[in-house]
This record gives sequence, C-alpha cells and structure tokens, in this order.
Amino acid sequence: MKTRFLFPYYFKFIGIVLFLVHVPLVMFWRTGHSSPEHGFLSPHHLFFIFTVVLMVTGLVMIAFSKEKIEDEQITQLRLDSLQWAIYLNYFLLIGSLVFTTAADYKDILSVNLWLPLMFFIIRFRWMLYRLNRSLN
Repeated sequence: MKTRFLFPYYFKFIGIVLFLVHVPLVMFWRTGHSSPEHGFLSPHHLFFIFTVVLMVTGLVMIAFSKEKIEDEQITQLRLDSLQWAIYLNYFLLIGSLVFTTAADYKDILSVNLWLPLMFFIIRFRWMLYRLNRSLN
C-alpha cells in the first residue's frame, strides 16, 4: 500500500470530529421527527444524505490517515487489516442477502457503505495496540 495516497496525520482528528458530530445529529433528528416524510428532496432525505456523507467522510479520514511513524510494518498491518475487513464484510453481506427478504436489501446495502470502514478501523487499531504492547 503506497503511503503517498494516505491523508496527513492530523486528518485522523478531523475525521473523529466529523464522526462524533454525526452521532448527536442523528439522535436529535430521530427524537424530533417520528414520522419521516418520503420523497427525493424531502427534508428527511436531505438530512439522511448529509449525515451519511458526514459519517463516511469521517470514517475515511480516520481509516486512511498516516500514523505518526509510518514504516513498513505499519503498512503491512494496514494492508492485512484492509484485506481482513473486506473478506469479513463480504461474508456478512452474502449471509445477510441469503437470509433476508427483498424488502431489506436497501437497509443491507446502506449498512454495507460504512461497515467495511468500521471493520478496517477496529482491526487496524487492535493490531497496532497489540504491536505496541509487544514492543514494551
């Protein structure tokens, strides 16, 4: 994995802020709007698009920003974690498509937008934690 395509280190903190801003926004919107309006340009749909873009942008910044020290071992951990996340995501996607009805496909595909990023971030951070713990 080429590090020239990674974001600078400080983008990780911008991504955390974007992701954390997303959570209370969604909670506030859901408590105030019990019956969502349906339609392409309805306020509910526009808010949904805004929050999804906010969340995914934050997760991409967290996942693909450089570490303070970016060496070959961290690059290998990043690549292994990305491969593991994609395998796990497609395994769960195929399983959920087999065991659900056609009405649930939209929900499955919308979750599939951010789930690989979450798998990657969790796995990569866990492997970094284990690496740092073994070095100490």
